[in-house]
Amino acid sequence: MLVGYARVSSSGQSLDVQEEALQEAGCEKVFAEKRSGSSVTGRSALADALDFVREGDVLMVTRLDRLARSAVDLHSIVARLSAKKVEFRCLQQGGMDTASSTGKLLLGMLASIAEFETDIRRERQREGIDRAKANGVYRGRKPSIDAALIRSLRDQGIGATEIAKQIGVGRASVYRVLSTATP
Repeated sequence: MLVGYARVSSSGQSLDVQEEALQEAGCEKVFAEKRSGSSVTGRSALADALDFVREGDVLMVTRLDRLARSAVDLHSIVARLSAKKVEFRCLQQGGMDTASSTGKLLLGMLASIAEFETDIRRERQREGIDRAKANGVYRGRKPSIDAALIRSLRDQGIGATEIAKQIGVGRASVYRVLSTATP
């Protein structure tokens, strides 16, 4: 049986393209999720797919980075599949088929390249943040809004504009908190 796994990193992204490609490739069942791929931790659809596959099945992804971003994670997943006598294929990296020794070699090389790309991306991001900090324009992530504080201030009779000024957020953020149900 061909079993597909699709993943995007954020809830704003669509799984449609991957799911369609996997179905066109003959996957009878597709596991999909919207989770970061930086680690296998917390990826329930991946865990379900790995539990689901049986001897003789093939786990298929559209691209290698949809399965894992590090060589360690990738090799761990492939070893788990191999132990179950399940093959692994990757649609966009055509030679990626663990049924052949060439495919296994290619898997190792591409895993190393994917990990290298992740490291380079992380380094560029760090350099950009350091440069922004040096120029005084980096403020980091915005702090989360304290909804309880906003409601408390409103209960004291303070208006939304003044609350926004006091806690350093936009007035729309105050209204958004006040319009949601109290936890």
